[in-house]
Amino acid sequence: MILTTTHNIENFKIVDYLGIVTGTAYDSSYTSNGQKMSFKDMFSMSKYREIYTLGLENIKEKAFQNLKDNAIKLGANAVVGIQIDVEPLANSATLIVSITGTAVKVK
Repeated sequence: MILTTTHNIENFKIVDYLGIVTGTAYDSSYTSNGQKMSFKDMFSMSKYREIYTLGLENIKEKAFQNLKDNAIKLGANAVVGIQIDVEPLANSATLIVSITGTAVKVK
C-alpha cells in the first residue's frame, strides 16, 4: 500500500478515486510498550520526552494501520493527500490521532 501526503504519485497513474478514508486511534501518551511512566520519570525531561514520543509513535502507527485497513476495504492500493491531526483529550493524558486521505487505485 502506497501512502503519501501528495496528491499524486510519481511514476504511477491514478485510475480510480474510491473515496475518503480515515484511520483513528487513541491512548495515553504516557505509556510505551505497555509500560506506564513512573511518577519519578515525569520529572526527568529526557525520560518524559522519550516515553511521550514513543507513546505518540505507537498511537500514530495504530491510526495508520486503521487507515490502510479502511482503504483495502474499498479496494484501494494507495492513499493520497494524507493529513494527520493529533489532539489531546481535555484534562487527561490521552491523545487522539486522526489520519485522513483519499483512497485510490493506481497503475
